[in-house]
Amino acid sequence: MTSKEVLSLLDGMTELRVAKGRKVVQVDLSAVDRPSDSELVGMMVSRWGKLRAPAMRVGTTFVVGYNQDILASVFGTGDG
Repeated sequence: MTSKEVLSLLDGMTELRVAKGRKVVQVDLSAVDRPSDSELVGMMVSRWGKLRAPAMRVGTTFVVGYNQDILASVFGTGDG
């Protein structure tokens, strides 16, 4: 995917949640001081240039990567 294609996935989204191992990075996409476009792409794309999986839109939140807590918080299940 190109950087432009990756960024287009965020159209209409207000939040980005990225799982990085046990850590979860939350980004308010409407904030003035949000990360740059290149930083956002770096969070979403693997070192091989492919969109990290799983990647999904849940309402106005875009979720990238697998972490049980992040999925529980987004889907409102479990302890997360």
